[in-house]
Amino acid sequence: MSDDSINDPLPRMSKEKAETWARHWVESMARTAKAEIEPEADPELPPANFTNCVGKNNEVSEDGRYTLHYSVRAKLPKDRHADAIRAIKDTLTDKGFKIQGYRSDPSKDPANLVDATHPKDQQFVSAGDVTDNLIVLIVNTPCLLPPGAKQQQF
Repeated sequence: MSDDSINDPLPRMSKEKAETWARHWVESMARTAKAEIEPEADPELPPANFTNCVGKNNEVSEDGRYTLHYSVRAKLPKDRHADAIRAIKDTLTDKGFKIQGYRSDPSKDPANLVDATHPKDQQFVSAGDVTDNLIVLIVNTPCLLPPGAKQQQF
């Protein structure tokens, strides 16, 4: 996609496939961290949150395009947080992600954090401390268009 055209074709993916894909990513990060994903604590707050896309000029379409924010917590003892987040960062780098931010600094909150984006697919992933025994694993998709939908032009 070019930076100057709001009408460039959007990637297509069903919400079901996007959720499966995001779950795969957080499970992969959990394996890398050697952490155990917590079951959903609150059914009112599921890990998948779909929202309508809003353009850079506040355009809102009617063609069904959406983004997905997928977030889970994973059990991990505090003394393993730094190594786990570093391992996730290294794996993301190996997979071609651009690291947007990284730290391992006990004087900060969160102490351990990595944020990364994929330059081609534009997904965003993040991992960081939540509590002494939990880390958070997050995947955000770019704006996606459901299969079969006609992309609205602005």
